[in-house]
Amino acid sequence: MTAQPKSRARTRSGQGWLARWLPSAICLTSLALAGLVLVFGAKNTRSTELFLSDVLPATVLVVAFALVGALVAGRQPHNPIGWILCTIGLSAGLVSFTHEYAQYALWTAPGSLPGGLLMAWFTGWVWAGGIPLLTTFLLLLFPDGHLPSPRWRPVAWLSALPIVLLCGPIAILSWPQRNPGLVEPGRFDQPAEGWVVPLLSVIGILLPLCGLACVSALILRFRRARGVERQQLKWFTFAGAVAFAAFITADQLGGLGVQLPLWMTAILVMCVAAAIPTAVGIAILRYHLYDIDRLINRTLVYGLLTAILGLGYAATVLILGQLFGGVGGNPPSWAVAAATLAVAALFQPARHRIQQAVERRFNRRHYDAAKTVEAFSVRLRDQVDLDTLSAELLAVVDQTMQPTRASLWLRQSKAP
Repeated sequence: MTAQPKSRARTRSGQGWLARWLPSAICLTSLALAGLVLVFGAKNTRSTELFLSDVLPATVLVVAFALVGALVAGRQPHNPIGWILCTIGLSAGLVSFTHEYAQYALWTAPGSLPGGLLMAWFTGWVWAGGIPLLTTFLLLLFPDGHLPSPRWRPVAWLSALPIVLLCGPIAILSWPQRNPGLVEPGRFDQPAEGWVVPLLSVIGILLPLCGLACVSALILRFRRARGVERQQLKWFTFAGAVAFAAFITADQLGGLGVQLPLWMTAILVMCVAAAIPTAVGIAILRYHLYDIDRLINRTLVYGLLTAILGLGYAATVLILGQLFGGVGGNPPSWAVAAATLAVAALFQPARHRIQQAVERRFNRRHYDAAKTVEAFSVRLRDQVDLDTLSAELLAVVDQTMQPTRASLWLRQSKAP
């Protein structure tokens, strides 16, 4: 009679030991791979520009996902989000390491290291544990690790199909096709032939469709969420929106021929790479969870303010340049100084107006509460009747705070 409970206790203790140490082991492995990526990447690139634009952001991506995944999985082992982050970090570390190793062994210093073709073969499919999980299951299961409803099970099965195809048939079929061209410097397409081509085409169609379905599931979950879950989803969607906006902005600036400084581009890419895992960690662990409303507010206000003042400054300098320097000419220094002073003078008024517009549009409840309190403070100076003041105070508290119950106690003043 006592053997069964002891067996269960041993099983639970074994699972507890595994849940405690496995995330740390995955994290340490990913960090070791990130260090090797830096070493081989520095030898392969031979230029600061390529190292800062390619190798360093990939390393930051590995470190961010691995650290946050280990932290979440160690504290909440029953939530698959932490394990998904660990898997993404490990997969990103493997694909970066195998690519840099194969490039060094086959191109930078041919014959210096063994297993170059094997690493080149790994590069072609080992990323399956990263991108499919990031664009499907992380969106589908966030934040509690469960599907929005049982109706989404077909989407989950279809999202797992690209991973199965990459790690199974494509890995086997691409084994005879391994060659140095898979990791040729400056080449982004990987040559393929035979049955690999149609399978890659199927994955190229299926993966975006599943990603869109998972995004729709996230939107549906956000519309239904309340309380803590809604704040968690705000963190995740905010990080995704910032990453998407940064990508679009960089693409548009590149199309216009505007080149940012190399150090600024590297910092921007690294911040974007770490944005999503950081937001997921804050949301799951609920660290400063309710600060997201203030963060979104400040981002909207200062983003719009920067855009408006920047466009105004550029238009002013352009107009003054054409008036005083001719078409295509440079404006005089006093005109540039005047435009700068005008923008500086408009900063506070513009910020105040934009703040009010953002509060009115995106945080209507807070805006209405502030207006109600302001109107009450104006009436308070002219109202002397205690009963009327008590009733108005309770009405303001009910309208702004919306409690389930409100009462007011007044202490009797002592007679002189």
